[in-house]
Amino acid sequence: MPPNKISEVCYPPCRKACPAEVNVQAYIALISQGKFKEALEVVRESIPLPAVCGRVCFSPCEEACTRKDMDDSLSIRTLKRLVADCELKIGNNEKPNPIPRSYDEKVAVIGSGPAGLAAAYELVKMGYAVTVFEKASKPGGMLRECIPEYRLPKQVLDIEIQYLMDLGVEIKTNATLGKELTIECLLNQGYKAVFIAIGAQKCLSLNCEGENLGCVLHSLEFLRDINAGQRMELGSKVAVIGGGNVAIDVARTAKRLGSSEVTVIYRRSEEEMPAHYREVEEAKLEGVNFLFLASPKRFIGKDSKIASIECIKMSLGPPDESGRRRPIPIEGSEFTLPVDTVILAIGETPDIHFLPKEVEVTEGNTIIVDPMTLETKMPGVFAGGDVVTGPASVIEAVAAGKKAAVSINRYLRGL
Repeated sequence: MPPNKISEVCYPPCRKACPAEVNVQAYIALISQGKFKEALEVVRESIPLPAVCGRVCFSPCEEACTRKDMDDSLSIRTLKRLVADCELKIGNNEKPNPIPRSYDEKVAVIGSGPAGLAAAYELVKMGYAVTVFEKASKPGGMLRECIPEYRLPKQVLDIEIQYLMDLGVEIKTNATLGKELTIECLLNQGYKAVFIAIGAQKCLSLNCEGENLGCVLHSLEFLRDINAGQRMELGSKVAVIGGGNVAIDVARTAKRLGSSEVTVIYRRSEEEMPAHYREVEEAKLEGVNFLFLASPKRFIGKDSKIASIECIKMSLGPPDESGRRRPIPIEGSEFTLPVDTVILAIGETPDIHFLPKEVEVTEGNTIIVDPMTLETKMPGVFAGGDVVTGPASVIEAVAAGKKAAVSINRYLRGL
């Protein structure tokens, strides 16, 4: 079927599958006519970071594409990247005009990751003055700090963020919320609404014997150091503990740093892995090994550094609260693996120490919000993204930012 006919006959499950609700049919039809700039404008109606999403999104739209029932899904993510990259190559000198303000109210956004940037983008388009507060020296949040360079070149991220700033989004870096800068301070400074989008930036601990040995690293700290340009010698044998997308990023990064034997150790089976299957397959093609149904029992050191891991084999029992089958240790099945470096990637949690008591949180440190509006128990304070859901995908964070922007507008307009 000719591409320009797809939008005429295709029922759009792809659009419903995308949390950010991009008009996939429209921009594919424009691409088929060679109208790349117009296609990019369609994408930007829904997504503030098209070149980023064109690289790192797990493309739920392609999973839902009915074309795969005939042959293959349309390459929706790649097409999005195509039009964005064309703009990056030929349109760097074309700055967009700032969007004029329509309202007097100011909005503060805490965090410049995908949720924060998406909310700021939508609110600026509506006509609000928006200031994004970022604790790091450069904006981007986890996009900059923790997604490896091979997946997301930082030059691409810089150009996309600059586009938002040219539209009118103000970003203040080195602005850490704490004693001097609080949510109450922002409200007292005249911000009429606050959106908390700080992500999940703390690694969970395994609480395993020997975890404090040298060369036992935590995943986010490892990725931050690598993205900051720090040189790191991991040795030839690296073990990555965990089964999520961060674990796969860490393993593939370790291979790129020269480690010859990288093994992901996961306590459940491959079917229960939360990591996206495409990332797992690509890791296998790059030579990453996987050890399933095994879990570390203790880390064994030599001269204060990790030397080996004592693991125990697991079997799968009844499902737990996550819906996956619970891993159960098999008594007497211990075995030892020699390693040079261990990197823990067993999960992330939000850092919420700065929140006022009026903002309620769960036992897992995620913020409790109204599921319809994303407003917290504190009037005028909203939250979304990983700080509410726990670790999720970039496109889900973008969707949360868009949803929060709609709710903030309704709140400020008295609707």
